[in-house]
Amino acid sequence: MEVKKKPEEEENELVLELKGQLENEHLTPVEKLRLLNDSLNNALNSAAVHVNSGELTRLKSQLYLSGVLIHCVRVLSLHPSSLWGDLSAAATLAHLTSSCCVGVEPGPHSETFHRLFLPSVVDALLSLAAQLVNRTENVSLLRKVMDSVGWLLAAHTHLTEKVLSSIHYEQIQVCDDVTVSLLCVQMWIQTCTANSDFLSGLSDDSILLLLNEAIGQLALSSDSTVGGASLRLILLMASQLGRCLRPLLLSFRGLDSLLHKDWRGRGFDRGIDQLIALIQSEKDVVSQTQGSSEHVRAACVIQAAWRSYKTRRRVKSLNRAVSVLQRKYRARRREQQQQKEAQLWEEELKYQVCVRRQQARRRFHQKQRQLLQLLPADQVQSYLQECENRAAVVIQSFWRGFRERRHYSSTQRHMLRRERAVRMLQRGVRRFLHKRRAAKVPPLPPFWIGQKGLTDSRRAELKQQVDEYIATHQSFRVSPEECSCLHEEVQLLLLSVLQTGAQQRMEEQRVEALLAHVHTQLELLRDAPPLSVVTETDADTFLSPSGPVAARARDAHNAMLQASRLPWWRMLGDTDAGPVDPLGSTHLPELEEELGGLYIGGTVADKKQTQVDEVKL
Repeated sequence: MEVKKKPEEEENELVLELKGQLENEHLTPVEKLRLLNDSLNNALNSAAVHVNSGELTRLKSQLYLSGVLIHCVRVLSLHPSSLWGDLSAAATLAHLTSSCCVGVEPGPHSETFHRLFLPSVVDALLSLAAQLVNRTENVSLLRKVMDSVGWLLAAHTHLTEKVLSSIHYEQIQVCDDVTVSLLCVQMWIQTCTANSDFLSGLSDDSILLLLNEAIGQLALSSDSTVGGASLRLILLMASQLGRCLRPLLLSFRGLDSLLHKDWRGRGFDRGIDQLIALIQSEKDVVSQTQGSSEHVRAACVIQAAWRSYKTRRRVKSLNRAVSVLQRKYRARRREQQQQKEAQLWEEELKYQVCVRRQQARRRFHQKQRQLLQLLPADQVQSYLQECENRAAVVIQSFWRGFRERRHYSSTQRHMLRRERAVRMLQRGVRRFLHKRRAAKVPPLPPFWIGQKGLTDSRRAELKQQVDEYIATHQSFRVSPEECSCLHEEVQLLLLSVLQTGAQQRMEEQRVEALLAHVHTQLELLRDAPPLSVVTETDADTFLSPSGPVAARARDAHNAMLQASRLPWWRMLGDTDAGPVDPLGSTHLPELEEELGGLYIGGTVADKKQTQVDEVKL
């Protein structure tokens, strides 16, 4: 088993070694070109020597999967100036690359191989051929490159459309050299001869382009070799395609006369007679077809005339046509009337909505006027001013919003779109550059590998280095005495800050204690029993521990009770005249009688009961 695996292992090692050498960035394009030629030539020759035919296919597949063929395409796509004019080696590499692309088994990468890689190979070969066209001394090299393209087309038919639509192939066709034209025609002849199913796998457009190229050579060239090759290509296409090619030949009018006048007596009259006979036979078939089509067209005209006459006669005999027209007209008129009524109803509804909205606005203003009458005289003007300010703010906000939206839609939208596009491009470029730099930087080992802790000897060494640096780089602005003074001042300031912080913490603790006491008092007031069931012992728990606070609260409560009972016209002049004692001796009996004996400012004997009432009120 080891003896059978040895050739495969050797091939894999050779391919991997070649790939590693090609990935070396220090190699020049010429060195890569020579390396590829030597390596591929030796590998293909050694694989072809084996008796097993699968060795060569396996080698080609390994070359594609490892990326060696991609390097070949890149080298072929270079300009001749970068290859130092070594076009012979480039043509050899083109031949080897074409040979490696035939018989490859890409496996799961089949779609990528046929749709992306093979078109790139064809484009590189045609580019090299276009560069060799203008050099008359490189005819043999051009022939080798064109043979490589033909060999590739014979194996992969779907590349024909790529070749015919290529810009490089058009440059080759434009060349006036007879040898170049002959090589192009011979390439197609060899391709059709090597693969008999080549033309049957092409589309009609590709066949028409190929036929156009051959007939174009007959029309433009006067060389007998080019004409004979073009005629041979047309006859080969006719023999392989059969009747499918004949309609395409008729699209080139005057082809038979061109062959008879310009190409008679050139040594291939037999082929000309065959092609002319083929064109004439197709013309006869077309003429017969045209005659039969004229008969069919005449029959269609007669049938159409008869059917129209028959239809008109039936319409005249039928009275239902008028009734149908009338019914449709009446339905249309009824639909228009309904649409008009619906429109009038909608307009009436809009009018009613406007009227009701106006009435609601009028009622709102009347209600607002009535409420204004209940306000004090000195507050009316401030209230109206506040309403005007609110209305002005609403109007200004709507106007500014409309103006900003219009400004944004007219000027800012385009700028924002451009800025967004610029940011997107910059973000993509920065991401690409970051990835590129990260790929070039070698990976760092983990921080825990190879790291040691700071030992005492290392710490002493670092301290010695710091002291030496300070001694060497002394500051000329501050002396050591000034540094010691500054150090003492900083220590004093730090001490004062710490002392101040202790005082502030004591003050905060005192404030927190007061807040806790206030919260406790508020919870007691919230959970207090009603006045109907309260006792004197319960009332003592709600008395304030401060006498002045209790007296001030009682006076403020009595003042509010009297002020709430006064008429509004008595309070018009009290706002500017300063505080007035509302608990006069004349009003106390009235208030006490009105409140049902509630303590207002009575005797000392009723003091505790009054305090309890004040707490609940």
